[in-house]
Amino acid sequence: MSHMTQTAEELAFDTETKQQLTKAANTIRQLSIEAVQQANSGHPGLPLGCAELGAYFYGYALRHNPKHAKWVNRDRMILSAGHGSMWLYSCLHLAGFALSLDDIQHFRQLHSKTPGHPESLDTEGVETTTGPLGQGLGNAVGQALGLKLLAARFNTEAFPLFDSKVFCLAGDGCIMEGIAAEVSSLAGHLRLDNLIVIYDANNVSLDGPLAESCSEDTLQRYRAYGWDVQEIDGHDFDAIHEAVTTARTDQMKPCLIVARTVIGKGSPNKAGTFKVHGSPLGNEEVKLTKEALGLPEEKFFVPHSVKQHFAQKLERDAAREEQWNDLFAAWARANPTLAEQFQTMAAHELPEDLEEVLERVEMASPIAGRAASNSVINALAPLLPQLVGGSADLSCSDLTDIKGGGWVAPGIFTGRNIKYGVREFGMAAMATGLQQTGMFLPFVGTFLTFSDYMRNAIRLAALQRAKVVYQFTHDSLFLGEDGPTHQPIEHLASLRAIPHLQVIRPADAHEVKGAWLAALRYSGPSAIILSRQNLPTLACTHVSYDDGVGRGAYLVKKEERTPDYTLIATGSELLLALDVAKELERHGKAVRVVSMPCWQLFERQSLDYRHSVLGGQIGQRVSIEAGVEMGWHKYIGADGIAICMEGFGLSAPASALAREFGFTVESILERVL
Repeated sequence: MSHMTQTAEELAFDTETKQQLTKAANTIRQLSIEAVQQANSGHPGLPLGCAELGAYFYGYALRHNPKHAKWVNRDRMILSAGHGSMWLYSCLHLAGFALSLDDIQHFRQLHSKTPGHPESLDTEGVETTTGPLGQGLGNAVGQALGLKLLAARFNTEAFPLFDSKVFCLAGDGCIMEGIAAEVSSLAGHLRLDNLIVIYDANNVSLDGPLAESCSEDTLQRYRAYGWDVQEIDGHDFDAIHEAVTTARTDQMKPCLIVARTVIGKGSPNKAGTFKVHGSPLGNEEVKLTKEALGLPEEKFFVPHSVKQHFAQKLERDAAREEQWNDLFAAWARANPTLAEQFQTMAAHELPEDLEEVLERVEMASPIAGRAASNSVINALAPLLPQLVGGSADLSCSDLTDIKGGGWVAPGIFTGRNIKYGVREFGMAAMATGLQQTGMFLPFVGTFLTFSDYMRNAIRLAALQRAKVVYQFTHDSLFLGEDGPTHQPIEHLASLRAIPHLQVIRPADAHEVKGAWLAALRYSGPSAIILSRQNLPTLACTHVSYDDGVGRGAYLVKKEERTPDYTLIATGSELLLALDVAKELERHGKAVRVVSMPCWQLFERQSLDYRHSVLGGQIGQRVSIEAGVEMGWHKYIGADGIAICMEGFGLSAPASALAREFGFTVESILERVL
């Protein structure tokens, strides 16, 4: 069925419209170069070079509603080349989003809505936080995939609820980044026919002409990925309109529109050169640029006709959404069960008895952390329709599959499991994009050592509080024979260093259940760190969430008198700590044992609680964790003993590695006594 919301009044693409868009493009140029100059910091090249593209999309093509920026079926525009943020801010201001001229004038200033690179939490209309090049493209592929999943789940023949497009503006730097290859390859494989990437091909990079570092045939590369490719003059409104209209109406696969532009267009002395990429033009060049473009001397001037043009589009935008709301209401009446599921997903509702549900999940003992997590995932899946999973070619090893959930495949989007292939960085960025549809809770899996490939995407997810769950398995030295290339040593410390990322390393099946509860109740991303090897289920961890994992750290063995030692452990090393405690007691020592699955959760507890666990006279403090010691001295003190890894591991069975690196009762007793 055709696009139901097209019946909203469409603006004719005639001479008068193009004249208004030309004025809008020059207004984008003026606002951008003046804001950059006033801040004495920023990137004027992209806003000058892509002004026609901005005017066309925000002044004509985008089907969204700036007064309801999170309308679920909106077209989305992602600026992957986030350094060109003033282009986006100028467009958002003109389009009617909650971004004032005063906000524009405070570009790059403290606590402004216009930071140096776009941040989704700061600025309405910014679809994702961008800046590190290529990741916006990854987020765009994830959003496009998410919208296809929603269409497959909720669209009916009579009611095509989800039919919007994801547009992404990417530059030469984005296209060169490795993540672009990962996500573009997968987008082509899946035949995402709702994704349109505009490649700002200006042949200039920050260091100089693009030809000095790149000579590939990008068009052929994307055709090989399975994309439709068009090439246009990025300053010609007719060419832009024809390319976008063709892509929107006849699209059967992802589309790359290669827009040939002039970086810094309009600047008499800097256009077409790398000098205009990342530095203010200078007062004299701003003056000359405005003269060359016929712009008024008045600073931050927006012509009345441009305001009127965007105000009229805003009326059409509101009417389009209202028409969709009517469609939604009729769909909900005709499909009450689907409507209930839609509401659950949109509200991200959790069952009130979720802890009790997980408590009833039966597991064998011993059981590997990865297997315990898979049992939890499959208990959650029927209750949480928003839950979708995937893995970087490891679902049979990291155990991320939703059984019976089906698999996403080319042109088939009914599944709840996604095979990302060996594309860890792309997977992480796409997971953020899935979350940004507002309807999904994605989880993705790989081995902990490969979190390095994903790190920058995890960091950006944390920066914008994207609720994604990362299931990292094969969590330590004890994965054994695969050797040091696959044994994560520094990775826990590395992940814990990321603000707002909740890192949880459960010790057994009980704590795995608590880890998932913690992830589900947290408003940002979580990394659950899981063992490959089987671990016994411990009686001392069988406590309520609020008394256990939910505290971040808690007592699993209380001392009989003032402690001589307090042992603090995570993950598989908790059992070792308990065994060490028994031996210390045979030596007449009083011992406290603390399980500390999540540092971040512990830090959110009251001072009184933290003191009750790790404060006061608690003897010699000893941490036991099969990773580097970095960070542990905050809890064990400068004189504490860290039983840890001081270098990389070796290839050998786990028992031999435990003896070699001091993770045995005997070795630890020798250290502490």
